[in-house]
Amino acid sequence: MQLIRGLAHLKPFVDGCVLTIGNFDGLHLGHRAVIKKLVARGEALGLPVVIMIFEPQPLEYFLKDNEPSRLSALRDKVIQFSGLPVDYLLIARFNRQFADVDAEQFIDEILLEKLNIKHLVIGDDFHFGKARGGNFALLKAKGRSYGFSLEDTGSYVIEDYRVSSTLIRDALAAGDLAQAERLLGHSYSICGRVAHGDKRGRTLGYPTANIRLFRKNTPVNGVFAVTMTGIDGLVFQGVANVGTRPTVEGGSKVILETHLFDFDKEIYGRYVEVQFRHKIRDELRFQSIGQLQTQIAQDVAEARQYFANTNNAH
Repeated sequence: MQLIRGLAHLKPFVDGCVLTIGNFDGLHLGHRAVIKKLVARGEALGLPVVIMIFEPQPLEYFLKDNEPSRLSALRDKVIQFSGLPVDYLLIARFNRQFADVDAEQFIDEILLEKLNIKHLVIGDDFHFGKARGGNFALLKAKGRSYGFSLEDTGSYVIEDYRVSSTLIRDALAAGDLAQAERLLGHSYSICGRVAHGDKRGRTLGYPTANIRLFRKNTPVNGVFAVTMTGIDGLVFQGVANVGTRPTVEGGSKVILETHLFDFDKEIYGRYVEVQFRHKIRDELRFQSIGQLQTQIAQDVAEARQYFANTNNAH
């Protein structure tokens, strides 16, 4: 897969391409069904498969700090796409200039001139261009005039639920990790590089691998039984806290702190993935460090018991 960062770096596809456009936040089963459909069309036409995503996502640009929590950071999304049969991932910078492009201009200058699309897979409720002036009907009319075909993504349904990023966010917020996993097709996870912290966990007897998330809101919050991968090809079990550490810090920086069971290696700088398996509790503010320490011991015991039960079930 070739990564194209920005429309300025895009060279027109001489023979054309097949394209889909969206946020693809979380790259869930519904997204994968769309991509499978697009890949099949690309193979039939003998054309490259192109995905266009936006950074930041449009709602993040317009709503700023009130935007919905993101399921996948950009780097995670790129890694996920690289495992799929996609030829090009185009990251369009969403800024004021892009937001002011009207629908006709978007079709003429970007879809036709820059991408030379021959087939487009898009949601029938998709809106684009300044003030969301463009829609499926406009694209269909343009397709008839300029010779590209159009196909709607359709709905991907599991157990009477239409799979969507919003539904997954709702499941995660409710602590229903099993439902989120059904919709995603895999356990919800967060990736990042292990950074130095204040070593407070070590003084409490529970050293942690810390990942700064560089965002103010996350789809998960609280304490979880987790697994971690990315170290020596192994899977490690542990307990993690996602939040702002109100007892010891009380700031606004969101941190993912993971205590791995029976683990004593130095892993600073390593890029790891933390998979969320079971929610233990919400993040709490304690009156003293002693109370926090007691609660951590209970959290560790519950996480160990969860994994013991899960392993026995298999």
